[in-house]
Amino acid sequence: MKVENADLLLTQTESSSQFPKIVIGVCVMEKKACSPPMTQILDRLRAFGEFEIFIFGDEIILEEPVERWPTCDCLIAFYSNGFPMEKAEAYAELRKPFLVNDLKMQYLLRDRRKVYAVRYPVLLTPTEKEMAREVCVAFGQAVCGFDLLRSQGRSYVCDVNGWSFVKNSYKYYDDAACVLRKLLLEAKAPHLSSTLPPCLPWKCTEPVNVEIRRQGSSVTSGTFGQSEELRCVIAVLRHGDRTPKQKVKMKVTQERLLNLMLKYNGGRPRAEAKLKSAVQLQDLLDATRLLVPRARSGKESDSEAEDLEHAEKLRHVKAVLEEGGHFSGIYRKVQLKPTKWARIPKEEDETEEERPIEALMVLKYGGVLTHAGRKQAEELGRVFRNSMYPGEGTGLLRLHSTYRHDLKIYSSDEGRVQMSAAAFAKGLLDLEGPLTPILVSLVSKDSSMLDGLDTASIEMEEAKARLYDIIVSEKQVIPLNSETPWMADGAGLPLDALHLLPRLVELIKKVTAQVKVLCKAEEDRLADTTLDEALPPYDQATALGKTNMDVDRIAAGLPCGSEGFLLMFARWKKLERDIYNERKGRFDITKIPDVYDSSKYDLVHNTHLKLDGLGELYTVAKALADGVIPNEYGINPVHKLKIGSKIARKLLGKILIDLRNTREEAINIAELKNAQDSAPAHKLTKLTDDDTKSAKSRIKLDGSRRSSSNSEKSLDAEEDDDKETRYRLDPKYANVRTPERHVRTRLYFTSESHIHSLINVLRYCNLDESLQGEGLVSNGALHKVFETKELDYLTHIVLRMYENTGVALDDSRRFRIELLFSCGAAVNPLDASPRQQDHTLPVFPPVSLQEDSSYLTFHKLESMIQPFAMPAEDFPPATTPQGFAGLFPKSGGVLERLANLWPFNKHLNQKV
Repeated sequence: MKVENADLLLTQTESSSQFPKIVIGVCVMEKKACSPPMTQILDRLRAFGEFEIFIFGDEIILEEPVERWPTCDCLIAFYSNGFPMEKAEAYAELRKPFLVNDLKMQYLLRDRRKVYAVRYPVLLTPTEKEMAREVCVAFGQAVCGFDLLRSQGRSYVCDVNGWSFVKNSYKYYDDAACVLRKLLLEAKAPHLSSTLPPCLPWKCTEPVNVEIRRQGSSVTSGTFGQSEELRCVIAVLRHGDRTPKQKVKMKVTQERLLNLMLKYNGGRPRAEAKLKSAVQLQDLLDATRLLVPRARSGKESDSEAEDLEHAEKLRHVKAVLEEGGHFSGIYRKVQLKPTKWARIPKEEDETEEERPIEALMVLKYGGVLTHAGRKQAEELGRVFRNSMYPGEGTGLLRLHSTYRHDLKIYSSDEGRVQMSAAAFAKGLLDLEGPLTPILVSLVSKDSSMLDGLDTASIEMEEAKARLYDIIVSEKQVIPLNSETPWMADGAGLPLDALHLLPRLVELIKKVTAQVKVLCKAEEDRLADTTLDEALPPYDQATALGKTNMDVDRIAAGLPCGSEGFLLMFARWKKLERDIYNERKGRFDITKIPDVYDSSKYDLVHNTHLKLDGLGELYTVAKALADGVIPNEYGINPVHKLKIGSKIARKLLGKILIDLRNTREEAINIAELKNAQDSAPAHKLTKLTDDDTKSAKSRIKLDGSRRSSSNSEKSLDAEEDDDKETRYRLDPKYANVRTPERHVRTRLYFTSESHIHSLINVLRYCNLDESLQGEGLVSNGALHKVFETKELDYLTHIVLRMYENTGVALDDSRRFRIELLFSCGAAVNPLDASPRQQDHTLPVFPPVSLQEDSSYLTFHKLESMIQPFAMPAEDFPPATTPQGFAGLFPKSGGVLERLANLWPFNKHLNQKV
């Protein structure tokens, strides 16, 4: 079959006709030339308007002599089954086109001796990017695929494939077209500029005036334009939408469960056992199934109430363990803690041994990132990419691919937080595929910085006790100053809080009763199910990777996600039991957040169940929660500051380290640039290594003028400085308009507690006795944050550092800080129509916490935050990110032997 060269070139401006187009010959088998990936790349090259592309086709390649092959300026040729490599070599020798991939070296690539391992799509480290460059250079392949093995932080090339495609990846198609364009223009038309246009032609919704410029021609300035450059973006984010967190506590005395505890605690009678693995949870499920009564009797007497409650809890535990049809791991965990013991005679002799006779079983589950939560996080990542960074071609992606973007992502230990971080990274970097490889390669866990409330537990209990007293006393919360209503104790509580609580209990009972009716049919079905029958066909592991709701379950009238009616009823029944103690006549206000959480979840995800009174319950619960939740983190601003500084102490310290490191790096580069600019004309080409080291030494010696701590560059600072400078973009090969532009990004994903703590320190830090003067947050922003009250899913706080290059290096106004705040998806689901479609509530865009005319210097931010932050010298030394170290086997011996045997590596080692 002969492939005709269709004229698909875009209409260009008249200026493009000044230069002849570069002819690209595609000399590969038709199966490869017409494949979707090749078509995508070639279409993008055509769209630039600088190339004419001719596909040779099988008939010409196989049947025509090379003298009759079309002539071209550049040749794309690579081997596949049936391709006559010798003819391609003869053609190249005859016509002398620019070869994208060397032909002779492709014989070596056809040697298919391989080593296979588990494959993940990952982002390359700077070292691996250098390895990729060396592979391309050594084999003479401008387009080349290869496989890496990673072990203990080291990487090994185990296979080189030659020309390879990444299927179904639009980012790959974009990158490949842009890189090939630059390569071909530099080879055959060096007089033309290879700078990318502000909008890539195939991404523009309107016709673009594509102009071909000569090298050195002026270009339109980017987003920053003037003398101020973005240097750092730090964001602290709450996780995305999740299922309600749940906990079941029950005393167990059954021999089966006590023996199970001894099995997994090493046989120690006083030690607790933690069950998390699939094998452990399966053992517990097997035991529970045998203990749960197969049918319920009629009305039980009062004396049997305790046994009835115990049976209900066993059914609850069984339903939780059966949820999803299999154990997907991180969202269910069980603790068995022995509470009573007895001396029991041994069977084999007359001695006695201590045995547990009672234990407390605590089952924690729920808190799973929903399909909506993943979608929210991924979309927010895309918003960040397009709004937080300068625009140059493809914006942030352009910075990232040219070594000008330093990105690190941290997460707490919770699964929902980690998956939110991975989904955000997918949107931010325009990645494709499942979240697990992204999580493994990009997200580092730091539990001590982003988890836990233990450091402020006493103060939080004090706040809850004071809050209860304010509510039951029915005293109105009256601020001392109407201009600052947040200063009063218990500010934000509704005036009729005590009268809302009985109505809250009534509505909970109403909803619970309806769910119980829905649960009856499911209970009857489960009672008739034999142990050998299949579990419900809901696949939770698969659901975790989805961004769309399960339409089939919704259509069948079932609850959203993996929660069945039995678990839904257990969730509401527990809230009914916990919110009000009828015997004591006492409300438990600490359960108000849980009631609000459940009512909002069902209003968003289970509105199709049409539970009467759920909307009113949500309204009442929200009015109470808006007052209770913020006051749990401090009953007044001074108390909030105390609690916030304890919970967020390490996070605040890390943020200051990030900003200091950014400032140091920016000043280093500025002084090196100044040294270049002041050098004689004949030395302007490049500073020598000695000059660079000398300049850096002068900067470090003079560091005291801008550093408040000699140890502030611990953690990732010293290590990163050398690494980032080593892999800084070389302007000579940059093909970018602003090679000096570099941005550091640090993302911290955490829970609601750390978000409350951080925002409280930022807005109230000036209330500390050691600090004087105006605070960091404007009065208008203080009002807005106070009125917001709810810090919903994906609430985020952003700090952006700018460098004013027109100001002297030692001027405090050289570095400016911008504070931004978003309350996340704090949308009333009763007012949001999207909940009817995909259960996803929109995330509010961030707003400034400062006045438009204000100028917050880094020096002021540092002085206001430092009293509440962990000192830099208290941070542990930098370590390999947990995700990276844990992905591959611990031993690298086999890989090292492989590297020594690999002839390519030997060749590289001998290079001078």
